[in-house]
Amino acid sequence: MHYIIVDLEFNQDFTSLNNENIYEKYPFEIIQIGAVKVDYNLKIVDTFNEFVKPTIYSKINPFITELTGITTEQLVNEKNFVEIFNNFINFINSSDAILCTWGMSDIKELYKNAEYHKLNKENLPKMYINIQPFVSLCLGFSTKNLLKLQHAVELLNIPLKENFHDALNDAVYTAEIFKKIYNPSLQPKIYDPSYVRIRQRQPKKIIDFEALIKQFEKMYGRQMTDQEQEIIKLAYKMGKTGQFIK
Repeated sequence: MHYIIVDLEFNQDFTSLNNENIYEKYPFEIIQIGAVKVDYNLKIVDTFNEFVKPTIYSKINPFITELTGITTEQLVNEKNFVEIFNNFINFINSSDAILCTWGMSDIKELYKNAEYHKLNKENLPKMYINIQPFVSLCLGFSTKNLLKLQHAVELLNIPLKENFHDALNDAVYTAEIFKKIYNPSLQPKIYDPSYVRIRQRQPKKIIDFEALIKQFEKMYGRQMTDQEQEIIKLAYKMGKTGQFIK
């Protein structure tokens, strides 16, 4: 048994969609897969790093290039996702491997890209560990306070040797974090790509503006004019948006 700690880089450029019908289902296209293989003794025994020639979008979004350094020209001669995915499966080379990620987006998009290309998702590991919330717990934060990878690396005093937002570099950093925080409570879960979390709809709150106006009239000892009432209502609504919080 071994752990496959994987990180992905994505592209999203709506202006260069090769198929306008794709937008609804697959807005993120994998353009780099980086991974490290960690054995039972938490030792890195192998690495994987492949760039992917895009087929959903014809060019790399300038924001993605600025973030990752990956350009459209750089990927023109790379292999397509089908080839890279098969290479990645060969790299895993184990039916009982555990996929480890920083957050859930990478594993979700890995499955989505495989589905888009009609690849056999059964070849992917069934078990996974999302390392991100465990780091928050380890550092005394709430799991609602999920740290960015770089912040976690700094807090755990892991040497900053390589740039972030490169799939292999980020996978290596995540592996170093995993080794630092590992304990038997880090039990893997089964990943179900068809699972959809159902959020309970909160009851709609209705503001009693009549009572609000009466409170102002009580405070000022007089009736509010129609104009003042409208200003109060508008100010209340604008305040709820949070846009004026410093």
